Amino acid sequence: MYAIIKDGGRQLKVERNKRLMIDYRPEEKSGAIIEFSDVLAISDGNEVKLGQPTIAGAKVVAEVIADQKGPKLTIAKFRRRKNSKRKTGHRQIYTLVKITEIVG
Repeated sequence: MYAIIKDGGRQLKVERNKRLMIDYRPEEKSGAIIEFSDVLAISDGNEVKLGQPTIAGAKVVAEVIADQKGPKLTIAKFRRRKNSKRKTGHRQIYTLVKITEIVG
């Protein structure tokens, strides 16, 4: 069984016991429960339910595991013939969640 949810402007395919990184939510601490109510589709293996745009009454429940940093991104700026170079980096913070239940 899987579901397709909408979170942070992206569509994510989730399954039970799957871990995924979502946008950082500072108000959610480790062990907290998050409910995603924007469920676009649900499949149980035999039947697929599609929402228009969402499925009424469907939700996906997830448990917050921890806050985590994403991969390092290197930003290099270079202007030719001006002896101007700059190199910086960035690591985005994400919230790691584990999908516990798909209701629909």
